[in-house]
Amino acid sequence: MSHHKQQRNTRQRRIVLEELRKVTSHPTAAELHELVRHRLPKISLGTIYRNLDVLSRAGEVTKLQWGGSEARFDGDPSRHYHVRCVSCGNVDDVHLPEIAIASEQLLEDGYDVLGHHLEIVAVCPKCKKEEAERNTATPSGD
Repeated sequence: MSHHKQQRNTRQRRIVLEELRKVTSHPTAAELHELVRHRLPKISLGTIYRNLDVLSRAGEVTKLQWGGSEARFDGDPSRHYHVRCVSCGNVDDVHLPEIAIASEQLLEDGYDVLGHHLEIVAVCPKCKKEEAERNTATPSGD
């Protein structure tokens, strides 16, 4: 790999990380691509995926993926939990005290606990409000 290409890759990666850290929306790669294109108009979606993969393996970003849903990316690598709206799919950070998972039972069974993931599933305030508005707007003249 040429020095120039290495520099470009590093610059692209830095910009991908900067743009991801500017938002708390936990964007998908495609959503992040739209954000990064304001600064790097020619960047491809494939380049975004490659950079997210490298950043994720380096522990700079967290890849959030739940059964069957598209992966979302979190620019905050600190340990924290997430709440996902089942209606709109929006993901927010939840700052709760960390749950003690390395229980005596696991240790006795010979496990070395490396970490855990907790996802809280909910309906967000925006969707709750929209649902309430839909329910009151429906005429009940049956």
